[in-house]
Amino acid sequence: MAIDWNLYDPKGGYDELIGSPGIPRPSATNLTAWLRSLSDDELQMRKLDAELAIIDKGVTFTVYSDGENIDRAWPFDIIPRVLPLSEWRGVEAGLKQRLKALNLFIDDLYHAQKVLEDGVVPRELIANSKGFRQECVGIHPAHGVWAHICGSDLVRDADGILYVLEDNLRVPSGVSYMIENREVTKRVLPELFENTNILPVDDYPDRLLEMLQSISPAKGPRHQVAVLTPGIYNSAYFEHAFLARSMGAQLVEGADLRVDQDDCVYMQTIQGMTRVDVIYRRVDDLFLDPEVFNRDSMLGVPGLMRAWRQGKVALANAPGCGVADDKVIYSYVPDIIRYYLAEEPLLPNVPTFRCHVKAERDQVLANLETMVVKPANESGGYGMLVGPQSTAREREEFAVLLGANPRNYIGQPALKLSTAPTLCDGSLEPRHLDLRPFILQGRDIHVTAGGLTRVAMKRGSLVVNSSQGGGSKDTWVVDSEIA
Repeated sequence: MAIDWNLYDPKGGYDELIGSPGIPRPSATNLTAWLRSLSDDELQMRKLDAELAIIDKGVTFTVYSDGENIDRAWPFDIIPRVLPLSEWRGVEAGLKQRLKALNLFIDDLYHAQKVLEDGVVPRELIANSKGFRQECVGIHPAHGVWAHICGSDLVRDADGILYVLEDNLRVPSGVSYMIENREVTKRVLPELFENTNILPVDDYPDRLLEMLQSISPAKGPRHQVAVLTPGIYNSAYFEHAFLARSMGAQLVEGADLRVDQDDCVYMQTIQGMTRVDVIYRRVDDLFLDPEVFNRDSMLGVPGLMRAWRQGKVALANAPGCGVADDKVIYSYVPDIIRYYLAEEPLLPNVPTFRCHVKAERDQVLANLETMVVKPANESGGYGMLVGPQSTAREREEFAVLLGANPRNYIGQPALKLSTAPTLCDGSLEPRHLDLRPFILQGRDIHVTAGGLTRVAMKRGSLVVNSSQGGGSKDTWVVDSEIA
């Protein structure tokens, strides 16, 4: 039996493909009509082809479980998520606005700190920030940009509005999976690319390289770019290797680099030592340079901060940019946009309660059953409370945590995340999802067309992180006026 969209029930929420029972959204008309034409056997065969393609291409991610690192094939659903270009243009403008303001904010924090003097952001939040690096004060990175690669997570509530859930500015991951998702989709659903105008995403490595070269201190057309990875045991190692290979850059570990007495960075090659101009570092700040941060670090490069401070090498993302990755600082981003750009935010934040403010903390504590409570500096879905899916004991434990360290937490009402049809055990079911577009800023600024859609593969779950059992979909930005 082929897909019968009349039987698909999004259960009263906002569905990305189906506007009302049996009726697809305009941008998804071609896709749903084609899926309807497939038999069950054909659909399952395409699904199997996608799984084999992912294994064949070696697309994996690492899950940390019980003290072990487990490599798994990338979980992928073949039914794409579709966004109309008319909506995407507004999202794209909002993301650019957001990253511009965040970079002005970070640069200000490491220089005049006017935003603190003017009381827009409380000074004590920066004084207690885990991401603020005193060692970065007074440094002037190229173009005044600190966060060169940003992955902002977007979610759509039942009202149909896309909200910014958080900004990932330190070492945002997932862009390689966005590109691989598209490659696999082209392989298993080639017919759809012939009659649907889908914006491309495969130009990302070229855009990334162009951005990295734009911050290079070297003069002339040639710039030596390297991707610095913690190594094969890092959960994002697949991505580090993918990006280096796609850009034609070198993939290096700390031991491959050396800072000489001229304070320049050199890389060991078969031709001898070669100077490195730009490093896309995927190593956390505290492990980046044992001369400055963690003295026991085996992942970093002694003297790297010295080279960066003297303008001999560019680092992306710059050390210290994590001060704006803080989820408490996230709650101030609308004010930050108004302060630096004198504009109203184009994308709304999810309503957020700041637990360092007593009245707001009391609101969170009184409504834990309906709240999502997050620590300020965790990622990957770790360390948070999803109130509607929590136990009484978990809520009691979180109440203690909030009381002990209120600066470290925010609370947000649990949204009714949008869904999309997903193949689950031979049937079609709605699954909640989010979206992580990637924004690049160097001399210019660029946003990917769509991004990485992550899917909660468990029925009813709101947690989409792959490390927590989530999957993914290809994301199509479709120009319906041409399709």
